[in-house]
Amino acid sequence: MERERSTGVLASVLDAAESASPVEAVESVTAALGRELGASSASFLVADLSGRGLVRLAHVPRQAAPDRSREVPLSQGERRQVDESATVLPFDGGPAERVVRRQEVQVLAPGSEFAEPTHPDEWRVLAPVTERGEVIGVLEFILPEQPDAEGLEEVARLAHLLAFVVIANRRHTDLYEWGQRTRPLSLSAEIQHRLLPGPQTCEAGAFTLAGWLEPAAGIAGDTFDFSLSRDVLHLSMTDAMGHGVAAALSATLCVGSLRNTRSEGAALLEQVASANQALVEHASGSGLEDFVTGLVGRLDLSSGSIQLVNAGHVSPYLARGNDVSVVELPVDLPLGLFPDTTYRGTDLVLEPGDRLVLVTDGMLERNAADLDLAQAIVDTRMLHPREAVRALADRVLGVLDGVLTDDATVLCVDWHGGHGRDRDTVHGADRRFPAYTEWTD
Repeated sequence: MERERSTGVLASVLDAAESASPVEAVESVTAALGRELGASSASFLVADLSGRGLVRLAHVPRQAAPDRSREVPLSQGERRQVDESATVLPFDGGPAERVVRRQEVQVLAPGSEFAEPTHPDEWRVLAPVTERGEVIGVLEFILPEQPDAEGLEEVARLAHLLAFVVIANRRHTDLYEWGQRTRPLSLSAEIQHRLLPGPQTCEAGAFTLAGWLEPAAGIAGDTFDFSLSRDVLHLSMTDAMGHGVAAALSATLCVGSLRNTRSEGAALLEQVASANQALVEHASGSGLEDFVTGLVGRLDLSSGSIQLVNAGHVSPYLARGNDVSVVELPVDLPLGLFPDTTYRGTDLVLEPGDRLVLVTDGMLERNAADLDLAQAIVDTRMLHPREAVRALADRVLGVLDGVLTDDATVLCVDWHGGHGRDRDTVHGADRRFPAYTEWTD
């Protein structure tokens, strides 16, 4: 009977998703999930791209001219574009933030501090919408009765199901991304944003990875990238010289070349050499002296051995046990300077429990001299990589009073070992490591 019910719910969700347009699919599925639970209301809050809040999306039709006086006024934190509304709900240490940080369902009783004011006599339930550790948002239900343990499990399961609906439908529309963008992007920022991998967190059996880019006011060409094949994890962090569109275009050429040769099965050193050649040829044709620094790596998931190439970039950090050290690599010339540059790879064998941290020089700029990055890595050691990269970027912002003169970018890889084993997950989040669920203000 339970299997029949689950099949029926899945069929209902798929029908709701496919019947609606991509713009309305998530709203339609959310409503269907609410009906399944007998909820008074159901809504989806998408994660803000800044990582510091959630955004409530709504459709607010404008009144036909000439009667503009009846248009709904903007609420605090709300912005609109034509008929679409996005209201930012900044993290404040409350239940919504706890859902995201801890990946746990939160139940709020009637009359409690964070109860829904429009439903004072009902229960508010918040569940994480997550896929492979990537925070997509939060699903909110208002229920007439307190859910029992079985009911909470169903809420969490339905929230996980919604994650796949969001992923599938946001490919077809800019609506969800518009809602997530709480600050405008310049042209160079737009280019840079498009270079980043779709998800910025990935949990797998042998590793957990997360990246974060905190942009400067004048975009400075930072990027990070990763791609997983059956037995290999490819990753890179690059920093194009200069600022603005020119840096963004150099970054595009570099990342595009690395992706192109990677997809053709080229070895790591071949990928780096091809990117260098592409940048040299571009500089020669444009008359510009553009170059890109970078760390490019290839992690063998069967052995835990990672080969790294350092093209004039900041050295990575390795956290092993209670110690954090700089990984000393031979430093070759940046990409794009000379066509005959030879690049060298260095092998590093990771041990289960290791954390490898790659950064750009924006994390170490002279104005951030008060930040001991190695100590910050120690301080954030027990956080999930998704939370650690954000916390490290926040440390830099804190010592610079929120004003960056260079992009600050960090990529964190936790090595667990045991390639080929399944993850131990609960609704899209890894639970094998209890420390990952710990979070404090």
